[in-house]
Parts: sequence; structure tokens; C-alpha cells
Amino acid sequence: MSAFINLSVYKFTPLDRLPELKARLLMLTTAAGLKGTILLSPEGINLFVAGTRESTDALMAALHAVPGLEDLTPKESFSAKQPYSRMLVKIKKEIIAFGVPGIDPASRPAPKLSPHKLKQWLDEGRPLTLIDTRNDYEVRMGTFKGAIPASIENFRDFPTAVSKLPAELKEQPIVMFCTGGIRCEKAGPYMQQAGFKDVHQLDGGILKYFEECGGAHYDGECFVFDYRVGVDPSLQETKSALCFTCQMPLKEVEQTDPRYVPGKTCPHCYEQVTAANSLLAAQL
Repeated sequence: MSAFINLSVYKFTPLDRLPELKARLLMLTTAAGLKGTILLSPEGINLFVAGTRESTDALMAALHAVPGLEDLTPKESFSAKQPYSRMLVKIKKEIIAFGVPGIDPASRPAPKLSPHKLKQWLDEGRPLTLIDTRNDYEVRMGTFKGAIPASIENFRDFPTAVSKLPAELKEQPIVMFCTGGIRCEKAGPYMQQAGFKDVHQLDGGILKYFEECGGAHYDGECFVFDYRVGVDPSLQETKSALCFTCQMPLKEVEQTDPRYVPGKTCPHCYEQVTAANSLLAAQL
């Protein structure tokens, strides 16, 4: 039986008195034995924590007492082990780093599209452009069929990627997506600000789509930012792994490559590591 409840949730809403809120949450989570991360900012909250049912319920009760968070509803998953090593509560300028002033998802969001509605549109062959707002190393693990990758290494690079999109897309239906939805909360309004007229964001991201629609119209798996590395369309952990040296996610087939040496190298960093080792040896 799974021993740990895993909570993940974000909400864009104005928050104040953040140092006081941070202190309260850190005291509560530490006393309750919770582990994970809570990000607080003037624009809202983003958290992923794990613990017992009793401790996670206590956390949600405390958060529901905060003005603006009364309807905070987390996604739940379960694990046999604690996926996080420590408990952090941080105050940040943004709950998802973007660096573009004037983007306010709380008051000016882009329209959301439900997973079932997206599947319906794709089933019908409705003309639309899918844009994957995730980083390159995530996209390579899997994405929607025919989606245009943002081709970025960091979400802060997204505005530059938008500037390179064909001008004709500004008049066409666009559906953007990411892992759980939070990046699209800022990417959507930004694209609207940049002149794209018919922008939608996939509500709940890929993970919500998997939960409600399975793998229809999707190729591969979804990279996740926890010990599982990747999940398949049934939301089951895959056999993907992270390279210890370069932190690149590796599919199962890549782990059969002779350049993959657990704890040392993988196909993506082998040449760089080998060259560095050779240079070091020559200097000794």
C-alpha cells in the first residue's frame, strides 16, 4: 500500500505578508514531517510536497485559510517512498521564472482548453497549431504528434522563440502545452501580447491529458521533475534515467549505448567528459 501522498498545485493570485506566511508554513510542514518545496511570491503559490494523509490534510487546511487560496485544489498521486529529501519554503519574485514584466495570469489569463476538448479537436482533424513550451531535453522524451517545439533550453528563452514563429500563425488557432500547465499560464498571455489572436492553453498540461485521455495523439513519455524521471500515458513510471554527470534524461534504449556508464557518462556528455579527462591526464 502506498505510504505517501504527493501533492502538487499552483495558483496565480495576489499574496502579501509573505515572510509571515513562509514562517508559518515552514513551522507546520517541519512539525508534520512533510518534505518538498513551496514557492511563494506576490503573484501566487507553487508547491510539490509529500507526506502522510494526516500531514497533507493539515497543510491544505492551513493554505485554505490564506486569503486567495480558499479554493486551492491539489493534484494527488501516491508513492511507496518519500520522493523528496528535505522541506523548503522559499519566497521568489515569480512562482515560475519568466522575466517579462506585465504578464499577469491572475487577471489576464489566456483561454484554457480541456484535455477532452483538445482530443476532440485532434480527432476531428481541426486546423490548429500545437506548440510545446517545454525545454528541449523534455521535448525529446515525448510530445504531441505534429507539435512545434519551442526549441529552448530555459523557459526564459520563450519570448525569443515566439519572435521566430511564422507571422501567419498570428491569425491561426494555437494550442500550447507543458507538463502541468504552469508555464503556459505565462506563455499564453505573452503570445496574446505579441499579437497572436487565437491562443489556448491545455488545462492541466500533459499530465492532466494523460489522466483523462491517455496517449491519444501523443508520442513517447512525459519527463517529470522528480525521482520517476518519466511517466507513460497511463501515468506509470517508465524506465528512463538521469545521467549523473550532465543530468540529461535517458530513454531505456539510450541506456544500452556503450557510452552510457552509470554515474560517469552518457551518449550526450561522453565526448566532453572524455576530452576533459584526457586534458587532465596530460597535465599530470
